[in-house]
Amino acid sequence: MDLPLFPLPNVVLFPGQVLPLYVFEPRYRELLARVQATGEPFGIVRIVQSRESSPLPFHERVSRVGTLAHLNKATTHEDGTSSILVVGGERFRVRDFDLSHAYLGAEVTPWPLAPDSLGEAAEDAKARSLLADLLRLRPGDADAIRQAAPQDPLLVASFAAALLPLTPEQREEALAAPSLLGRLDTLLGYVPAEVKELN
Repeated sequence: MDLPLFPLPNVVLFPGQVLPLYVFEPRYRELLARVQATGEPFGIVRIVQSRESSPLPFHERVSRVGTLAHLNKATTHEDGTSSILVVGGERFRVRDFDLSHAYLGAEVTPWPLAPDSLGEAAEDAKARSLLADLLRLRPGDADAIRQAAPQDPLLVASFAAALLPLTPEQREEALAAPSLLGRLDTLLGYVPAEVKELN
């Protein structure tokens, strides 16, 4: 799959997450025009090293793991910039970068989660445990968390990844877990110890 990429510092997009973006650079305006014309998604990948911290070319400073971003809404402003909303889809691996456009592109391979041998019951149990930890971690937001929390364990993992105090590296580790159970376990491992002690 040939995919335009939108690299961002410190951002890891998960399935089902909604991400607002402001598109102002000419190269990303071109990317947005392509996406609007074709209806195809684009890819969100994390910038691993900043231009200031590394002399490497741009494409060598971005992650090779990303997530499809499906355009949900786009508002173009008078100055040509746009405010957009995207929704995270399937994750992918970058096979090779495409430097033929003003924006960064890549040949990517979809990377679906591997099936869990323990089945859906184990995923549901881990998801409930993760939500319980979130409620203990953020008691002031408990009502809002209960109202907003999804039921699907895949979306619970995405929901928790947005609310837990994680570094970008930790979020990417959770995204890259081989299975959904592995992703839930990774996120549970990042719950602060003092929160677990309240259990």
